[in-house]
Amino acid sequence: MNILVAVSRVPDTTTKILIGNDGKSIDNNNVKFILNPYDEYALEEALQIREKNSGRVVAITVGPTENQETLRNALAMGADDAVHIKSKDENFDSFFVAKNIANYAKSFNPDLILMGKQSIDFDSLQVPSILAELLDLPVITIVTKLNLDSTKVIAEREVEGGKEIVESSLPCIISAQKGLNDPRYPKLPDIMKAKKKTIEEIPAQAFDNKVEVISMELPLRQRLNKIFNAGDDEIKEVVRLLHEESKLI
Repeated sequence: MNILVAVSRVPDTTTKILIGNDGKSIDNNNVKFILNPYDEYALEEALQIREKNSGRVVAITVGPTENQETLRNALAMGADDAVHIKSKDENFDSFFVAKNIANYAKSFNPDLILMGKQSIDFDSLQVPSILAELLDLPVITIVTKLNLDSTKVIAEREVEGGKEIVESSLPCIISAQKGLNDPRYPKLPDIMKAKKKTIEEIPAQAFDNKVEVISMELPLRQRLNKIFNAGDDEIKEVVRLLHEESKLI
């Protein structure tokens, strides 16, 4: 079974983010980047499927030269091969990513495409659905449990207020949610081997962005520090403040 796993490079969740001088991107200075955590679940699932059914797992990423570090991490976890669709420009959107992955997928012809439900930087959740449309494949998103045989998959996915069981024929696209599995930690020998592996490089094809970032700003953290007791009148006051002043309800 050929499995394609899309991975992305994102800022570490513990990194302090600053807005760049252009006001449209983050300042990359002193920012630690990691393999997108949701993509780790996708990659782990691909590795477990390969271990049960044999086959080949290929990790793919779209982005600048620095993205190769992300692919090295994927190789250290156990991916068989890695493909870097190299873009000099970092200002691309989800359509650009999906379109370039789709072009490679058409030649690779995978039985299954896995990726995280979203990247933790832009949180758009768009790439899986766009990719499915471009490839004319079924897609199941936010998957927390996956079973498959040679012809179909049965997935459990999160929905508002519950869970949903979905069945799909192969090939198809799956986006992974936390809880699907427990990603493995690469061992030191595997990390060293990954550094020596060849990564296939493909120039990214140019496509006009469908989405433009107009501005970016950090969230305001203004606290009124009001303390309330547990009486009925106090609860009514909290509700009133949330409704009339904070506009949250």
